Amino acid sequence: MRASAFLYPWDVVGDPDAAGRVADLGVQQVTLAAAYHSTRALTPRHPGRRIVTAEHAAVLYPPDPGRWAGRELHPYAQSWVASDDAYAEAAQALTDAGVEVHSWVVLAHNSRLGAEHPDTSVVNAYGDRYPWAPCIAQPAVRAYLVDLAAEAAVRDGARGTELESCGWYGFAHLHAHDKIAGVGLGDAAQYLMSLCFCPDCRTGYTEHGLEPDELGDAVRAALEPAWAGAGSSEAGWSGVEKLLGADLAAATLQWRGRVARTLQESAVAAVRAAAGAGFQVLLHADPAPYRSGANVGVDPQHIMGVADGVVLPCTGGDAQRETYLGPFAGRQGVVAANFTVVTGMGGSPATLERDAVHAASLGANQLRLYHAGLASGPDIEAVAEGLSRLGR
Repeated sequence: MRASAFLYPWDVVGDPDAAGRVADLGVQQVTLAAAYHSTRALTPRHPGRRIVTAEHAAVLYPPDPGRWAGRELHPYAQSWVASDDAYAEAAQALTDAGVEVHSWVVLAHNSRLGAEHPDTSVVNAYGDRYPWAPCIAQPAVRAYLVDLAAEAAVRDGARGTELESCGWYGFAHLHAHDKIAGVGLGDAAQYLMSLCFCPDCRTGYTEHGLEPDELGDAVRAALEPAWAGAGSSEAGWSGVEKLLGADLAAATLQWRGRVARTLQESAVAAVRAAAGAGFQVLLHADPAPYRSGANVGVDPQHIMGVADGVVLPCTGGDAQRETYLGPFAGRQGVVAANFTVVTGMGGSPATLERDAVHAASLGANQLRLYHAGLASGPDIEAVAEGLSRLGR
């Protein structure tokens, strides 16, 4: 089963041994970040550093000035890797080591964009803006994301791409110094907290037969018991319907689904137009269409007719893998099971072989390993051993 490890350019740049170590893992491919959100990351094996602080969402290559000249929304260049083109430098080293490189592009997740252009952000039913979540219903945001997808995906040396956050982002966010756990919000309540009420979304709700102010009232009323101390553990789409009512819930999903599907279609088409034939395009996805985040909610039938396949979160028990992989069973295309292999981040590298075999029995035909640059020495050894046994 083909395996790819995620990697940041800064894991490779400045470390002459990094590419060889990755090749020795037994992976055939690396999914290398070309556009990424802000983060603080360990580099436990780098000879010159131990921490990289990516202060804002940025591209890891020089953006094309001709493409972005005069545009209010544009990508930001990185300044934390000492390289004129960190992506290209890392990609070349990996290619020279015999590893195929695909780009990794994070789209609708950008806190700096929201800070500098607050009107682009998702606005919840209480009027709070989510600066990390650009509203993908806004024409200017969509144009920016589609062009970013085409530019960041099609880098020199890349044979394909994986688009993350190519859809709605919302309430859930790994934010610095998060303080949101005081009230328990389940899956359904988080959907309500992720509904956007910016002017474009208000217009969209109206087109689907909703009165935006009445919808906002309904959302706030549905969430009030949670704020009063009862919490909200409702999960699944049936939980959303229970909180909001089936008709209102369906209308919101119709609007959001249409917006997400058309963005995905446009982004994939733009990447293919820029790359030409033979360039693989995958989406990080969740088979529940109402979900938002890095793994965007999709309609499995639709997305497999748009992209070449999907990357699905499969860390956890058998039941979680069945939930995520089941809706894609029997469909043509790449179905990649994504496993966290960093023990400190909830991964289980020691059970990689067993978990991968289980994923394959459910229809997965590739593996993704998150994350070769962040994993400890023992985690890396466990991954190499697991891949070795899988290859026998």
